[in-house]
Amino acid sequence: MRLFRSEEHARRWSKERGLASDVLTLDQAARLAHAWYQSKLAADWRRHTADEAQALFASLGLDPDFWRLR
Repeated sequence: MRLFRSEEHARRWSKERGLASDVLTLDQAARLAHAWYQSKLAADWRRHTADEAQALFASLGLDPDFWRLR
């Protein structure tokens, strides 16, 4: 993870280096962390399936091409 001063700066940095990228806002990161770990301490916790993870990423508005698991 890298922090940038703006979305434009992040996209320019990635493009200059020929890297695929997506910008994750602090709000999205917080919502992702909450959704991902909210039941981690439950006795019946289980790992998210790929489909569940994809649905979570989509619900947060993350780029489906960049965040694809399969």
